[in-house]
Amino acid sequence: MRVKLLSLLLALTLGLLAASSAWADKLICVSNEKLRGEETIGNCLTRGEKFAIVDEKGGVRILSRQEFELMKSLNPKLTEMKAYGIIYLKEAPEMKKLPPMATPKKYQ
Repeated sequence: MRVKLLSLLLALTLGLLAASSAWADKLICVSNEKLRGEETIGNCLTRGEKFAIVDEKGGVRILSRQEFELMKSLNPKLTEMKAYGIIYLKEAPEMKKLPPMATPKKYQ
């Protein structure tokens, strides 16, 4: 009985660790917390709504207009994503990771 309980707890712990590490950053609307993908992020930005990034550990960082413009220049399809509010954080799509930046080769 004791071995079964211990193995169940171990399996549950491993499952939770695997699920939490698979979660990536999400972009959410701070101004309208009830958005559920009805609009794109671009439409919300034209109305002046604010956005934040929620990381895998639950940390939140509110983006300034300049930060968002820089993100948009690095990832132009960002404004085409569906917008979600904080209430629907679990349903919000994950932000796609950008490929690593090219580093110039050192010549001798």
